[in-house]
Amino acid sequence: MGLSKARLEQMHDVMAGHVERGDVPGLVTLISRQGEVHVDTMGTMTAGGGDPIRRDTIFRISSMTKPVTAVAAMILVEECALRLDEPVDRLLPELADRRVLRRIDGPLDDTVPADRPITVRDLLTFRMGIGLVMAVPGTHPIADALAALGQGPPNPAGPPGPDEWIRRLGTLPLVHQPGERWMYNTGSDVLGVLIARAAGCPFETFLRERIFEPLDLKDTGFSVPATELDRLATSYWTNPDTGVTEVFDPAEGGQWSRPPAFPSGAGGLVSTVDDYLAFAEMLRAMGTYGAERIVSRPSVEVMTTDQLTPDQKAVSGLVPEYFDGHGWGFGVSVVTRRTDVAKSVGTYGWDGGLGTSWCTDPVEDMMLILMTQRAWTSPAPPNVCLDFWTSAYQALDD
Repeated sequence: MGLSKARLEQMHDVMAGHVERGDVPGLVTLISRQGEVHVDTMGTMTAGGGDPIRRDTIFRISSMTKPVTAVAAMILVEECALRLDEPVDRLLPELADRRVLRRIDGPLDDTVPADRPITVRDLLTFRMGIGLVMAVPGTHPIADALAALGQGPPNPAGPPGPDEWIRRLGTLPLVHQPGERWMYNTGSDVLGVLIARAAGCPFETFLRERIFEPLDLKDTGFSVPATELDRLATSYWTNPDTGVTEVFDPAEGGQWSRPPAFPSGAGGLVSTVDDYLAFAEMLRAMGTYGAERIVSRPSVEVMTTDQLTPDQKAVSGLVPEYFDGHGWGFGVSVVTRRTDVAKSVGTYGWDGGLGTSWCTDPVEDMMLILMTQRAWTSPAPPNVCLDFWTSAYQALDD
């Protein structure tokens, strides 16, 4: 693999430290390089003890759902059921004739007409004009309205079915003009509804038939069967009001123990480290997996190319200066400038706010996946994530 055994042991010690200190109850790390795979597991399924984390433990991958949704959209683009620069109005009339807020903190009826319709490309690049608005509850009416639609931490039990969800979204104004800037999250949920209508079947059915089954992803879906709930790790988060770490979602009786009314293309999936590796392998192989071709090489290339302009980056971002060294393709982040030991220019991937991370580095022919069950406390990656990336790259030995 071109990796140092001694330095892999060093990575193990660093990651074990996060478990021993209680940063995370448990974790799985995976490095795939040059056709070989190194996996390490440590810790437990629940905080304070219990069954150990295993290689086949199921995690809520939250925003690592977004790349899967983007691939599904590109399948339909290739079949000409969708077109990148076509307005979504044909299949999503609820989003026609948009209005745009005059001020992000203004009343919902203080608007101007949108300059142009929303396109499929806008959804893929998060430039549709609406997304997560970080604001104190009660200070921004649009933020409160979006929170009621489930635009925040994954909440499968909250949103209504897809048709009602898109109807409610259509009653809200945009925050910015379409194409003006990058705004996180909502575009992927809209894509899920669009994909279902373009394909003529439920979103989850399309994912299963066109991606999960061809890639043999047996443990990936929007819920966990009752017979497999003993493999679903308990999910934890830090309560923003008290600062105390609490159970966010249990396995038995939790939100992922039953199919949701709204299968979220932004953050609804569960998966295992090996299932997600198969998905990442397909992208690394430019759309193929064994004898199966999921999408074409050009589709993977456009997905993993930075699509944002300098002007859009200047007014966008979840954390300060993020776009100084990153761009955004279709459903994935793309490294545009090397600023650290980890991640060559051209590395792409994305993370899940409930405690997961994935990236593929084409320069090093390397894929990294981290699975934990502890939610991030801010948009910036936590130390367990940063240390995994650094430790993986310091182990390179060729």
